[in-house]
Amino acid sequence: MRKFRVIAVLILLWNILGDAAYLMQATADLDEIARRDPVQAQAFREMPGWAWAAYALAVTSGTIGAIVLLMRRGWAWALFALSFLAVIVQFGWTFLGFDLLGAKGPSAAIFPLLIVAIALASTIYARRKKADGTLK
Repeated sequence: MRKFRVIAVLILLWNILGDAAYLMQATADLDEIARRDPVQAQAFREMPGWAWAAYALAVTSGTIGAIVLLMRRGWAWALFALSFLAVIVQFGWTFLGFDLLGAKGPSAAIFPLLIVAIALASTIYARRKKADGTLK
């Protein structure tokens, strides 16, 4: 059970970092960002409302999922699955709608791929914990 708690807390901390990233990006001064990274500023300016909504849904459902996981509730996996799908939608725009790879090169995919992998791993972990009876 200790291993479960450690993993669940790490998942929660990761998702809280995602919440903070969302808030910082949604309230960022785009002129300031443009001085350091004009491509990033352009991406934020052009990001449609539905992609911002997907981003907000991804971080919110991930954080709530982590809290529910810590509460050992079986429906945590569904919140993580929702978060995973929202991450796919958000990054779908980033890479297909904005073409971040074309603008910044292949290294721009590293962190988003990590985010996708952790969202998927969280979903799978919670689903397995439901199946083995750890979650009620």
